[in-house]
Amino acid sequence: MTLKFDVLTPMIGARVHLDRTTLRNPATARELLQLLERHTVLVFPRLNLSDEEQLALTGALGGNVNIAARIAGRENAEAVYQVSLNEGVRIEKEYVLGTFFWHMDGLTVDIPPPKATVLTARHLAAAGGQTEFASTKAAYAALPAEEKAGLEGLRVVHTVTAALREIMHPEDVDAARRALRHEHPLVWARADGTKSLVIGATADLITGKSQAESRAILSRLLEWTVQPAFTYRHSWALGDCVVWDNTCALHRVIPYATDSGRMMHRTAIAGTEPVT
Repeated sequence: MTLKFDVLTPMIGARVHLDRTTLRNPATARELLQLLERHTVLVFPRLNLSDEEQLALTGALGGNVNIAARIAGRENAEAVYQVSLNEGVRIEKEYVLGTFFWHMDGLTVDIPPPKATVLTARHLAAAGGQTEFASTKAAYAALPAEEKAGLEGLRVVHTVTAALREIMHPEDVDAARRALRHEHPLVWARADGTKSLVIGATADLITGKSQAESRAILSRLLEWTVQPAFTYRHSWALGDCVVWDNTCALHRVIPYATDSGRMMHRTAIAGTEPVT
């Protein structure tokens, strides 16, 4: 491997020193994918990608998928998605507020979850706005064997309503968003043999269990997964680019003021493996 990188934490995160001129180089893409598999989160300091370059990087790592365009009423969402609470940005404010809570992308849409997400910092908040990541792969691996056995076979209903429950009353969620729901296994067994937890803000109920038991199990697993041993917090600098493996990591942003001006540009790498 020729790319220079520094490991950020033992379980998650690596800082990669990338030359922008190599973005379309297949050898670079292969190395980055190997690093992503090993470290889950890749940080490219002050890379200062243009939207065109970000799309090129996303495409080189597996192809672009526009998750937002898969949602009813948002079919015209742009390929480079602006994540911001700024006035005039074409994104529903509640979706951005939802990023304050631990989640994975694409779990309520009927396509394989994005393999990875690419995020570039275009404008920073004066306070808050850091992004935290938690490895659901490392968290699962560290569970006691008997607990793993008890989780195998459980399935979870993921809904947009659950993701918005901390932001708005369920009755205020419109019908189109209430219809966004999908069932996934609690433990995702990959084709390559690795396993990870599929949890987060969209996780609503465990099939066949009461609401109380479901929420207790899911809450406890979330607390386990986001403990310091399995997490990395990124403090953004302008122009930073971060790529993370969406299939085995939760993420959330530290709250920031609605008038902060914070602006992030997001693209997503297409998923190739359904959660089954």
